[in-house]
Amino acid sequence: MVKIVWTDLSVFELKDIYDYIAIDSQRYARNQVDRIKAKTLILKTMPETGRIVPELENNEIRELIEGNYRIVYRYKAKDYVEILTVHHTSRNFFSREII
Repeated sequence: MVKIVWTDLSVFELKDIYDYIAIDSQRYARNQVDRIKAKTLILKTMPETGRIVPELENNEIRELIEGNYRIVYRYKAKDYVEILTVHHTSRNFFSREII
């Protein structure tokens, strides 16, 4: 089974997502964060399931889609996945460094 590690950036972004949605509804904020976290659980048994991030063209950097969010992760070792960022699709992907 693969170990999933969330980077400091990805944890911060989850909190930011929660805080933004919670302005209107704490329940919907919690649901969205829970869906994002649940989506990553598939990586424990199928770490190569995500597509290669087209903007980066790097076989180690992949993504899962959950609603309007791109969950970008690095799959380097057979037993280790690192969640790099949770990126909202309306934002410019190149406006920040994720690796």
